[in-house]
Amino acid sequence: MPDALDATPYDALLLLSFGGPEGPDDVVPFLENVTRGRGIPKERLKEVGQHYFLFGGVSPINDQNRALLDALRKDFAEHGLDLPVYWGNRNWAPYLTDTLREMVADGRRRILVLATSAYASYSGCRQYRENLADSLAALEAEGLELPRIDKLRHYFNHPGFVGPMIDGVVASLADLPEEVRGGAHIAFTTHSVPHSAADTSGPVEAHGEGGAYVEQHLDVAELIADAVRERTGVDHPWRLVYQSRSGAPHIPWLEPDICDHLEELHGAGVPAVVMAPIGFVSDHMEVLYDLDTEAKAKAEELGLPVRRSATVGDDPRFAAAVRELVLERAAVESGRDISPCALGALGASHNVCPVGCCPARAPRPAAAGADSPYA
Repeated sequence: MPDALDATPYDALLLLSFGGPEGPDDVVPFLENVTRGRGIPKERLKEVGQHYFLFGGVSPINDQNRALLDALRKDFAEHGLDLPVYWGNRNWAPYLTDTLREMVADGRRRILVLATSAYASYSGCRQYRENLADSLAALEAEGLELPRIDKLRHYFNHPGFVGPMIDGVVASLADLPEEVRGGAHIAFTTHSVPHSAADTSGPVEAHGEGGAYVEQHLDVAELIADAVRERTGVDHPWRLVYQSRSGAPHIPWLEPDICDHLEELHGAGVPAVVMAPIGFVSDHMEVLYDLDTEAKAKAEELGLPVRRSATVGDDPRFAAAVRELVLERAAVESGRDISPCALGALGASHNVCPVGCCPARAPRPAAAGADSPYA
């Protein structure tokens, strides 16, 4: 048996994710949850839902989270970490509030949260924290004893997150025809967000244009590109590009879009492209549709060979990284010295989101941060 690892003061880990429909009848109710408060008509939601209907109305994200849960529990057990792992979603079952209620009933009083988003941004961090605050408010209204909740730091530059993506890019390059492989470009993709959201991501005073969101992605892209050059002996040109824009046309969002970028590369005579979705933890709908369907169709139209590299998913190295992040945070909370593990130029991210970090358009309470009403 392995030596027992100590996660004190924590008594549970919560995997917190976006959620997705698991059948055709779920699609519109799911999209209503996602867009609640925006006044979007049901007919428009049905149009948006066509992406899901192409895949039988099922998003892969829930099955991918189940696989990650299994990987985490397996890794924890194999390494002697006695820490139960729960799962809750923002927008579909199992709902976050229901999971927190279950955790309280199970006697969990000090909870760490792993969000399935690796980078700083409003939608990738603070919105999850707002959802946590909403759920805690609901439990408080029910008269339940509230647990203390902390969130694991951003893990974009942890070796266990970066390593699998390096392997994915190398494998995708190797899968290209030999005659175009050496000249292939790498398009590192992530979710586009409004310029205003990017510019205010992370502590504002610490970052320039594009905020921590762009800076962190560029750091990861450079790490992967450097590692690919070392592994293959070829210095492949690369660029950070964006996908999955969903906002009003008059609001400026981060560009270029991946499909526009493919057209640009083709026009410049680039012989092949590897699309590397570094902004996503798993192959959920925005990867399967926006890259594997739309972007690949654009490439086929252009006659441009493309490959899409794998996301991290339930890779054992990622599960091990989560274990290391849990023990790192436990050591910090217990007053023990710890050297956080991080690659690249930016170092380890903050453990506690500061006041004003990744602000919302309309201020709302957010848990697990310096401005949390539930300290």
